[in-house]
Amino acid sequence: MSDEAAGAAYRIEDLAHLSGATVRTIRAYQDRGLLPRPERRGRANVYADTHLARLRQIADLLDRGYTLASIKELLEAWDTGRGLGGVLGLVAEVDGPWTDEEAARISRAELDERFGGSPDDAAVAEAVELGVLERIPGDEDTFLVPSPQELGVAVELHAAGVPLSAISGHLRELRVQVEHIADRFLEFTTEHVFARYLGEQPPTDAEAAEAASLVRRLRPLAQQTVDAELARAMRLFAHRHLREQLGAGQPRERADEVRSVEIPAETMRAVANLVGPSQVPAFITAAAEREVQARALDHMAANHAKRGMIDQSP
Repeated sequence: MSDEAAGAAYRIEDLAHLSGATVRTIRAYQDRGLLPRPERRGRANVYADTHLARLRQIADLLDRGYTLASIKELLEAWDTGRGLGGVLGLVAEVDGPWTDEEAARISRAELDERFGGSPDDAAVAEAVELGVLERIPGDEDTFLVPSPQELGVAVELHAAGVPLSAISGHLRELRVQVEHIADRFLEFTTEHVFARYLGEQPPTDAEAAEAASLVRRLRPLAQQTVDAELARAMRLFAHRHLREQLGAGQPRERADEVRSVEIPAETMRAVANLVGPSQVPAFITAAAEREVQARALDHMAANHAKRGMIDQSP
């Protein structure tokens, strides 16, 4: 440290100015083990170019989305000579775009026009919350659209008569299910593909480069699988829903619909004598329900007994 410090000596205030970090942040990094302690010269703490380089490294990793805990692990790997090049290349591959779609911009006026021409501040706020729209600092009249395709779907659904609140609710529900699919795909590939690169120590440059190549190859597989399975499910359920809606040309019965049934007059008189004329409909309904339940129970018991005989047969 002394030889390096001989080239440049900084007070903590100078280091803060050059690096863009605050004095408080520098001391916090030292306490967390992210930054080496300064050299003590008499009554002063002296920092060197190595400290400045490390602060710039930390700032770069933070901009890439790393947490301080993960930065510490990476810097420890760097200090032991394992290198950061391969690891950062792997992270860049994972953090890269997972779609060929490019973000676009849309003005508030154009947005209102595409959704019928009536401004709806609440719908816009919800779209921002969902990430369908992103505000642009310093420009209140323009939004960034991360996925023009997703916004286009919302436009078409709204034009077909679907309320914006229903579209937002559907997106929230769909997002939970899609995130579950993504999580399961990552668990699957981690277990069967990437497990060999994961361990107590960061991967070597060669291992990280190999893992990055695998990410590039596997990236489209999740989308292709979901597309194929969604097409299969849509075909299956669309046919089923259509058949249920059409009902072979017959109107579907409501659960509370009342139907007339012919009962012999002698039976009606016998029931009236038993429970009174006013209770005849309720009695017949209860008797029929009890008979249906009894037969269902008898059927379940018979099936159980039959399975038992099959299991015990030699």
